Amino acid sequence: RFAAVIMRIREPRTTALIFSSGKMVCTGAKSEEQSRLAARKYARVVQKLGFPAKFLDFKIQNMVGSCDVKFPIRLEGLVLTHQQFSSYEPELFPGLIYRMIKPRIVLLIFVSGKVVLTG
Repeated sequence: RFAAVIMRIREPRTTALIFSSGKMVCTGAKSEEQSRLAARKYARVVQKLGFPAKFLDFKIQNMVGSCDVKFPIRLEGLVLTHQQFSSYEPELFPGLIYRMIKPRIVLLIFVSGKVVLTG
Protein backbone atom coordinates (compact mmCIF):
# COMPACT_ATOMS: atom_id res chain seq x y z
CA ARG A 1 0.00 0.00 0.00
CA PHE A 2 1.09 3.53 -0.84
CA ALA A 3 1.28 5.76 2.26
CA ALA A 4 -0.16 8.95 0.78
CA VAL A 5 -3.52 10.42 -0.18
CA ILE A 6 -3.76 10.99 -3.93
CA MET A 7 -5.76 14.09 -4.84
CA ARG A 8 -6.42 15.60 -8.27
CA ILE A 9 -7.72 18.94 -9.49
CA ARG A 10 -8.76 19.93 -13.00
CA GLU A 11 -7.33 23.45 -13.15
CA PRO A 12 -4.39 23.49 -13.30
CA ARG A 13 -4.53 19.81 -14.15
CA THR A 14 -2.31 18.30 -11.47
CA THR A 15 -2.02 15.45 -9.00
CA ALA A 16 -0.94 15.80 -5.38
CA LEU A 17 0.45 13.17 -3.04
CA ILE A 18 -0.30 14.22 0.53
CA PHE A 19 1.66 12.42 3.26
CA SER A 20 0.83 11.99 6.95
CA SER A 21 3.90 14.12 7.77
CA GLY A 22 2.04 17.06 6.24
CA LYS A 23 4.33 17.20 3.22
CA MET A 24 2.87 17.30 -0.25
CA VAL A 25 4.23 16.57 -3.72
CA CYS A 26 2.45 18.19 -6.66
CA THR A 27 3.00 16.80 -10.17
CA GLY A 28 1.80 17.57 -13.67
CA ALA A 29 1.96 21.37 -13.72
CA LYS A 30 3.24 22.97 -16.90
CA SER A 31 4.97 25.89 -15.16
CA GLU A 32 6.28 26.98 -11.77
CA GLU A 33 3.36 29.41 -11.49
CA GLN A 34 0.82 26.61 -12.16
CA SER A 35 2.56 24.38 -9.64
CA ARG A 36 2.41 27.05 -6.92
CA LEU A 37 -1.27 27.76 -7.67
CA ALA A 38 -2.14 24.04 -7.56
CA ALA A 39 -0.25 23.55 -4.28
CA ARG A 40 -2.19 26.47 -2.75
CA LYS A 41 -5.48 24.94 -3.95
CA TYR A 42 -4.61 21.57 -2.42
CA ALA A 43 -3.70 23.25 0.88
CA ARG A 44 -7.07 25.05 0.82
CA VAL A 45 -8.94 21.76 0.23
CA VAL A 46 -7.09 20.17 3.16
CA GLN A 47 -8.00 23.20 5.33
CA LYS A 48 -11.67 22.88 4.32
CA LEU A 49 -11.54 19.25 5.45
CA GLY A 50 -10.70 20.52 8.93
CA PHE A 51 -6.92 20.07 9.02
CA PRO A 52 -4.65 22.94 10.15
CA ALA A 53 -2.81 23.07 6.80
CA LYS A 54 -0.43 25.92 5.98
CA PHE A 55 1.25 26.77 2.70
CA LEU A 56 4.96 26.79 3.61
CA ASP A 57 8.34 26.12 2.01
CA PHE A 58 7.18 25.78 -1.60
CA LYS A 59 10.04 24.73 -3.85
CA ILE A 60 10.55 23.15 -7.24
CA GLN A 61 12.37 19.85 -6.73
CA ASN A 62 12.40 18.46 -10.24
CA MET A 63 11.38 19.40 -13.76
CA VAL A 64 10.76 17.17 -16.76
CA GLY A 65 10.77 18.14 -20.42
CA SER A 66 10.78 16.32 -23.72
CA CYS A 67 11.58 17.06 -27.32
CA ASP A 68 11.95 15.41 -30.69
CA VAL A 69 15.03 16.35 -32.72
CA LYS A 70 13.30 14.92 -35.83
CA PHE A 71 16.21 12.73 -36.92
CA PRO A 72 17.50 9.33 -35.80
CA ILE A 73 20.37 9.29 -33.29
CA ARG A 74 23.19 6.72 -33.43
CA LEU A 75 23.36 5.83 -29.76
CA GLU A 76 26.38 3.53 -30.14
CA GLY A 77 28.41 6.42 -31.58
CA LEU A 78 27.18 8.83 -28.94
CA VAL A 79 28.14 6.54 -26.05
CA LEU A 80 31.63 6.08 -27.54
CA THR A 81 32.28 9.81 -27.91
CA HIS A 82 30.76 10.71 -24.51
CA GLN A 83 31.70 7.69 -22.38
CA GLN A 84 32.22 9.65 -19.16
CA PHE A 85 28.65 11.01 -19.23
CA SER A 86 26.75 8.17 -20.92
CA SER A 87 25.51 4.69 -20.28
CA TYR A 88 23.83 2.61 -22.96
CA GLU A 89 22.73 -0.97 -22.39
CA PRO A 90 20.02 -1.68 -24.99
CA GLU A 91 19.28 -5.12 -23.52
CA LEU A 92 18.22 -3.41 -20.25
CA PHE A 93 16.73 -0.11 -21.50
CA PRO A 94 16.25 1.16 -25.09
CA GLY A 95 17.57 4.67 -24.41
CA LEU A 96 21.00 6.13 -23.76
CA ILE A 97 21.26 7.74 -20.32
CA TYR A 98 23.33 10.94 -20.51
CA ARG A 99 24.18 12.60 -17.18
CA MET A 100 25.15 16.27 -17.53
CA ILE A 101 27.09 17.78 -14.63
CA LYS A 102 26.37 21.50 -15.01
CA PRO A 103 23.48 21.98 -15.12
CA ARG A 104 22.70 18.71 -13.34
CA ILE A 105 20.33 17.14 -15.87
CA VAL A 106 19.73 13.57 -16.98
CA LEU A 107 18.74 13.03 -20.60
CA LEU A 108 17.15 9.85 -21.91
CA ILE A 109 18.03 9.80 -25.60
CA PHE A 110 16.32 7.38 -27.98
CA VAL A 111 17.21 6.17 -31.49
CA SER A 112 13.96 7.74 -32.76
CA GLY A 113 15.28 11.24 -31.93
CA LYS A 114 13.05 11.64 -28.91
CA VAL A 115 14.72 13.04 -25.78
CA VAL A 116 13.43 13.28 -22.21
CA LEU A 117 15.18 15.73 -19.84
CA THR A 118 14.89 15.53 -16.06
CA GLY A 119 16.57 17.41 -13.29
